[in-house]
Amino acid sequence: MNQYLYPQNLKAQAKLWFWNLRDIVVIGIALLISVLALSQIGLFLPLALTLVYAFLTIQLDDVSVLDFIKRAVRFFITTQQYYTWKARIGS
Repeated sequence: MNQYLYPQNLKAQAKLWFWNLRDIVVIGIALLISVLALSQIGLFLPLALTLVYAFLTIQLDDVSVLDFIKRAVRFFITTQQYYTWKARIGS
């Protein structure tokens, strides 16, 4: 008898560890190019950019680090906060 395991949400993007599979492929190719650039030219910038991309695309609860930073900047810096004050009833 075969037992099959299915994910809860079949329309969700495929994930491996903390990244989507597309991001894993991009990180892998970028790491390969970065290591080649480091060994042949001695350039550290591609490796640094690859590591920054890998950090920013980490997904937790379907929200990436980059999405969290964008929302934090929007909340604290760019979007106007709106407050209303009302008199207390009974004072």
